[in-house]
Amino acid sequence: MTQAPRNCLVCRSNRVELFLDLGSTTLANKFLARDELGGKEPAYPLRVGFCQDCGHVQLLDAVPPTAMFDDYLYISSASDTLKGHLTGLADTVVERRKLPKGSFVVDIGSNDGTLLSGYKRHGMKMLGVDPAANLAERARAIGVETLTAYFGPETARKVRETHGVAAAITATNVFPHLPDLPGLVKGLDVLLAEDGLFVLEAHYLQDLLDAVAFDTVYHEHCSYWALGPMTRLFGDHGFEIVDVERLPIHHGQLRAWVGRRGRHKVNPRVEALLADERAKGIDKIETYRAFAQRALALKTELNRVVDKLLAERKTIAAYGAPAKGNTLLTFLGLGPDRISYIADRSPLKQGRYTPGTHIPVVPPERLLADQPDYALLLAWNFADEIMAQQAEYRRRGGRFIVPVPEVRVL
Repeated sequence: MTQAPRNCLVCRSNRVELFLDLGSTTLANKFLARDELGGKEPAYPLRVGFCQDCGHVQLLDAVPPTAMFDDYLYISSASDTLKGHLTGLADTVVERRKLPKGSFVVDIGSNDGTLLSGYKRHGMKMLGVDPAANLAERARAIGVETLTAYFGPETARKVRETHGVAAAITATNVFPHLPDLPGLVKGLDVLLAEDGLFVLEAHYLQDLLDAVAFDTVYHEHCSYWALGPMTRLFGDHGFEIVDVERLPIHHGQLRAWVGRRGRHKVNPRVEALLADERAKGIDKIETYRAFAQRALALKTELNRVVDKLLAERKTIAAYGAPAKGNTLLTFLGLGPDRISYIADRSPLKQGRYTPGTHIPVVPPERLLADQPDYALLLAWNFADEIMAQQAEYRRRGGRFIVPVPEVRVL
């Protein structure tokens, strides 16, 4: 058994077993400007392990959060699907908590303010907390007050002193990013009202396994969440999960509603999902060894498909430049000699190059201008939205290669 250089993020056990090694990779969201291409890019081991004591799945090697999040190129509003989902969550929180106008709400990892903007029509007082100064500026530009900081007890105390306690706190797609989990819960204890609710959303581990979504593994995601270890985390700090929902967004997410122990009725869905996890073996190391074998088989098959098309003199581009795409490109060894460019809607990524592999990122209009024969769909979690947007490319004969859970050409 290979031991991790740090203890389990949830239970502090040192019995964390390696099951998937994706090699040494650059940071997945550090897209390069042209003048940075000749410079040195830091690379870090990308290894995933399973805690034999609490069942938590996590990275074995730590990267300083400041290296990843102080300047950030992912924006929530770039996807229409995600934008609608996040503003809809704001509606759900207001409805479920029956929040009166003027209630104070906080979003941790607030990005460009998309989720918080959904509270505007409800008349909420709101604050975003995000370490990325460039994204905080975008949020403020749409009228969302944003504190540039990492969330923890100290930040929570400052917010409480200036704004009071929060009726609701959200953290969507940021919960897997947090290496200091006790610090998060301590911060919640400081800032959340006694009857308040913390609402988190994270990639759900069972969906990741089902989709063979090995590309979801990158350094920002230090945790891969199932409900069992999540229950352990909050239970150890005086909180409990009072409701759960499985969501279709991305390739499957878990939404958990968390409150102080004994303050809210616990929905039977919590125990039902825990039982389902046990039945599916999500708490067994054998499940993850099998997943690693499936990931290696996909790597072989994807490379076979790409090489066959290139041998037939077909042109191949890619669509979508999410962080996960860089895990896939690096793991497969795909560079600009095989993938000519990546089309992406985000203006922050256009004109830049992928970390490590140095494939240029261009606006989506390039796809119609060049009409490559195939486009590798790196943002496959938004396949339906992208297929609709690129209907003309497909009408002209262009085809998409979907990489997981099995290689498909559409």
